[in-house]
Amino acid sequence: MHPVLTLVAQRFALGLLLLFAASALIFAGTMILPGDVAQSILGQSATPEALENLRRELGLNEPPLQRYFSWLFNAMQGDLGTALTNGRDIADSLSTRLGNTLFLAFWAAVVSVPLAIFLGLLAVRYKDRWPDKLISAVTLASISIPEFLIGYVLMYFVSVRLGWFPSVAMVNSSMSLFERLNAIALPIAVLTLVVLAHMMRMTRAAILNVMQSAYIETAELKGLSSFKVIYRHALPNAIAPIVNVVMLNMAYLVVGVVVVEVVFVYPGMGQYLVDHVSKRDVPVVQACGLIFAAVYICLNMIADIVSILANPRLRHPK
Repeated sequence: MHPVLTLVAQRFALGLLLLFAASALIFAGTMILPGDVAQSILGQSATPEALENLRRELGLNEPPLQRYFSWLFNAMQGDLGTALTNGRDIADSLSTRLGNTLFLAFWAAVVSVPLAIFLGLLAVRYKDRWPDKLISAVTLASISIPEFLIGYVLMYFVSVRLGWFPSVAMVNSSMSLFERLNAIALPIAVLTLVVLAHMMRMTRAAILNVMQSAYIETAELKGLSSFKVIYRHALPNAIAPIVNVVMLNMAYLVVGVVVVEVVFVYPGMGQYLVDHVSKRDVPVVQACGLIFAAVYICLNMIADIVSILANPRLRHPK
């Protein structure tokens, strides 16, 4: 087998192993939580007989290992169980919520990734000069402030004082694309400010590392402009670490949007998870945790594969 295919297969197998381990940790974490699920559903006035019947109905009396493999096998078939609070199918409830979260993450990535790469190139072009220092200062300040604080500040000034965008990011299927983008403008701005610094500084560091190579000096001696040397010669050879950091931040855009969704009351998976955590709805928490873990592991696996394909020593073995 070709070395590249072998490495890709190894990364894929490792991703499946990590997902299996993550599912075990998610299930164990929800099981060791203090309190009684049946008691929280029926309330303090429930009789012992009613509690026992509900535990039997939910399968809480079965051995934990048997419950785990039953849950995992059903999840692999697309059956994520039923919500305890409303009796609805979790997969059906999550389908719309997951679509909303991916919609928000996609447009946040569309804005943040090109902007981060452009600012990284600009910072390299004007290294140690005022544009570089200004970009670094602004991005570091944005990443140092908690996202909920950025969200409330933008909500107050941009929405309440200026009235440019709505303060609550409510979307539905009947809205047009422009209306949906207008509704999520503030969450996109918050997520962009949060992930921008990490991607920009990694782009800057990777390109500066490549700029010390001999072939860069040769390109400069040929009379090429600084910006052409950066984006035609340095950027393609620094793409592997940049792809890694971009994928990590895209995973954050999907998995780490819980706070942003709660702040802006956005109907995504984060809001859905928080609502059911407060109600101690264990099947919903397990399903959301498994989906978040799968998305995070999948994006990291894609980053590894792209890094392998971008490495000439692996693409063209001797």
